[in-house]
Amino acid sequence: MGDSRDPRELAIALAEVARRLVSEPSLQATLDRIVVCAIDLVEGCEVAGIMAIANHKVHTLAASDEKVRISDRMQGDVGEGPCFDAVRSGEEVFRIADTRAAAPGWPRYAPCAEKLGIRSILGFKLFTGEETLGALNLYSTQPRAFTARSEETGWLLASHSAVALASARSEAHLQAEIPVRQGVGEAIGMLMERHGLSEDEAFAALAKAAREQNIKVSQVARYVIEAAR
Repeated sequence: MGDSRDPRELAIALAEVARRLVSEPSLQATLDRIVVCAIDLVEGCEVAGIMAIANHKVHTLAASDEKVRISDRMQGDVGEGPCFDAVRSGEEVFRIADTRAAAPGWPRYAPCAEKLGIRSILGFKLFTGEETLGALNLYSTQPRAFTARSEETGWLLASHSAVALASARSEAHLQAEIPVRQGVGEAIGMLMERHGLSEDEAFAALAKAAREQNIKVSQVARYVIEAAR
């Protein structure tokens, strides 16, 4: 639930977080670690999560508590909320100081959050220079739990987290592509041996079949390999 580190100690802690995030073994491990670090570092934070929006639907990527998942669903259902807006808008930080008080930007969400026991909220956009990855969402059961320092620390953590997430996602995509590339390579080798084709000709044959059947080259490659077994 945050701490009382002095500025130098906080800077050291954030640097350590940045190093640890990029060394996590998987994308999900990175997401989960960000949530743990938010609760540890940001003053006032009791529970935290990471939200993304894809195909107009809200997705909870990581959560320290079921309240986070419920809050995400609420924001998706009503189409508003500080975390929801952090993903969709150009602003980097959104705050509700007290869900029981007036929240002009979120008249439908704030009362729902208050009934859930959430009184204070901070939402930070997770983004790089190229894309928005989601939002880091911090919650407290206490009104006005987040201070200016909370906001500054959360923003710094979100900045480090976005870079780590982008790196982890790229690595995950590369790892997922390895077996696909291996399968295409195997199919090309089979066509070269069976039909006396060059590598370029074999790939062109796979690509032509993919276009004609409106499927991916990797699927055609899998059919070629399965047919040979």
